[in-house]
Amino acid sequence: MMTNINVRGWPVMARPLGESHKRFLQTMMANGIVDGDKARALHRHCCETHGAQYTPDKLDEFIEVINAQLQPMFMQIRKGLSEEDGLQYYALVNMAETDVTRMSADYADNELELFRKTMDLIVDSDNGTASSTDILNCADSLQTKKLKKKETEHVLNRLVQDKWLIEKQGEYSLSTRCIMEMEPYIRRIYQDQVKVCHICHNVALQCQMCENPTCGIKIHTHCVARYFKGRTDPRCPSCEDFWPHEIPEVYRPPSSQSQSAATEKTTPTPRATGQSRKTRRS
Repeated sequence: MMTNINVRGWPVMARPLGESHKRFLQTMMANGIVDGDKARALHRHCCETHGAQYTPDKLDEFIEVINAQLQPMFMQIRKGLSEEDGLQYYALVNMAETDVTRMSADYADNELELFRKTMDLIVDSDNGTASSTDILNCADSLQTKKLKKKETEHVLNRLVQDKWLIEKQGEYSLSTRCIMEMEPYIRRIYQDQVKVCHICHNVALQCQMCENPTCGIKIHTHCVARYFKGRTDPRCPSCEDFWPHEIPEVYRPPSSQSQSAATEKTTPTPRATGQSRKTRRS
């Protein structure tokens, strides 16, 4: 049995994985990322299938047992929020590598360079997205090896299928999985461009910004919807200036989605989150 360190710095013995934990982990390995509702349904399914004790509000504790065993392999099931709709997700992430080199086993050098340039465009944009046209133009200036239009489109499709990017109507954004797994890299490389959301304190790309030049805080679109809900005179939570942007409605997932049971998959399938309103970001 392995020894780990708890939050107080004391050594603790990691619990061995039960069959329910193993089944949950296998499904996470196949899917990569699942939304909170599916994770909770999967938790129940795994416990009931293998006769383990099931407590609905103990999902995080259940995952902690798995993470204790994953720690020596520098892997972790991490919880995060989608920038697009604010929904909770669970993703299996690689903790050993924090930049795009983690993708080198699946992508060629020029394909990784294209992904880096796509990230540059997304971070530099006003709304956390990059158009397919701008990305195609970047493919002509790659230093490693130029990509033809068809080759570029193929790489972008793979990045979407592998859940690194999200594509909607020709606009690309970083997926929830990408932000969760590469947040240290994003904060380090784009430290002068990226700010965190004033409400949830996570990296903010798809967001609104206070127009007071002495303030300039950023708030995720979904955090804006929740924070200003029902307020007739929205004010910046930092400087109290009037908030001039349109306030979106709080996203509510379809009832069928919240009631659906998790499906165990043996191969990864793309999971695109709901589209949110584009808003100003600078």
